[in-house]
Amino acid sequence: MADNVGNADARPDLELEEEIAPDEPGTIDEQQMADAEAGCGQTAVGIPLAGGHPARVPMGHPAGVPMGHPGGHPAGIPMDRQRHGGARSVGFRPGGGPEALAYQERTGIKAPRIIAWEITRSCNLSCVHCRAAAEFGHYHGELSLDQIKATIDDIVTISNPIIILTGGEPLMRPDIWEIVDYAQSKGAMPVIGTNATLLTDEIAQKMADHKIPRISVSVDFPTAEDHDRFRGQVGCFDATIEGIKIAKRHGIGVQINQTVTTLNAHLMEEMHSLAESLGVDAFHIFMLVPTGRGEDLLDKELPPEEYERVLAWAYERQKTSPLHFKPTDAPHYYRIIRQLAKAEGKKVTREEYGLDAMTRGCLGGITFCFISHTGDIQPCGYFDMQLGNVKQQKFSDIWTESKVFNELRDYSLLKGKCGRCEYKAVCGGCRARALSVTGDYLAEEPYCVYEPTPGAVCE
Repeated sequence: MADNVGNADARPDLELEEEIAPDEPGTIDEQQMADAEAGCGQTAVGIPLAGGHPARVPMGHPAGVPMGHPGGHPAGIPMDRQRHGGARSVGFRPGGGPEALAYQERTGIKAPRIIAWEITRSCNLSCVHCRAAAEFGHYHGELSLDQIKATIDDIVTISNPIIILTGGEPLMRPDIWEIVDYAQSKGAMPVIGTNATLLTDEIAQKMADHKIPRISVSVDFPTAEDHDRFRGQVGCFDATIEGIKIAKRHGIGVQINQTVTTLNAHLMEEMHSLAESLGVDAFHIFMLVPTGRGEDLLDKELPPEEYERVLAWAYERQKTSPLHFKPTDAPHYYRIIRQLAKAEGKKVTREEYGLDAMTRGCLGGITFCFISHTGDIQPCGYFDMQLGNVKQQKFSDIWTESKVFNELRDYSLLKGKCGRCEYKAVCGGCRARALSVTGDYLAEEPYCVYEPTPGAVCE
């Protein structure tokens, strides 16, 4: 199961977005496209692109990823290593094309910049935390290739997004390469979230031939025994690690994702070491949102205090990590980095913290959404509410007119302590978890220990 794939996005707040000058044509951070901007619900896939500025591109990176970044790392990391916010790339700005700009001018609504698309629910694994509760076999009602193409045709009338092809296991869909080619021909950027167990040299070469710049791969434990038990198949760990190595041999960038539970929270350093030893480009930790089959792991979800500890560890660890390393499905993180930075006498600025300074936590329905294998549209994969279906209604109309989407975009509607919190513009709480626990997607985040300070201002 390529779980959690795709919840990545761009800056949702106008005052934050204006920190990047509008006259930076074509210059983006790979995590602006995906990863440093990830929010609640799905896995972000950072996208390295060839053609970087020659002054910023050292030789020798297997995927041709420009690793330099203007401005120093707060921990003094050399400039050829990753920093807060990721590597610099040149070329593709998701949701920055003329259609997206015209759409925002016309409607006042930001266009989607990242769309996670479950192109199939079929999977060769049975992971215990699977959002889709996917199994091997055919699922009735999956979108046909023609229906997918028609939806892409409509999407590109309002945006040029990254489309993360996920599942299930997307490589089980035989027409995946036709989908990839069609999305690219229309100006979108397809990437793939896979469990990597099906990767062969032939498939990895197809990825390279079809210009897939990066894949995300879930690895939850540093040992085969524990990972295989979690993923429901003996041999899965070895097959996944081999798949990662195969992808790298063919020049495909790799991001490792780890779903954090009480079962593995004590293994974070070991997991980071594994990712580093494999030479991958990024390592992302995902805080479990127990929906789908993951509801059976409710007792394995980190308690709020431990949740905070892991996010504080991540803040410190990424200062020296050579990987692009960040938490996802963890809107609290954008509060925590500001609190910890303040304690260090720092302010979270673009120069010091990159794109972590210019995004917020939960972005479902704001500049990210999810399309299911049958065409249902949700704010994210964990947000168990279908807001329309592309078989009956245009994607662009659902994105524009959905009452739920428009309420999620209005932070003033947040209730309880989320509504009172000085960090609501940069956090927002996990709306999927609020819906799951309380039945109200605008309710306060159930897994937040922070108590807002009356009159305080987010710094």
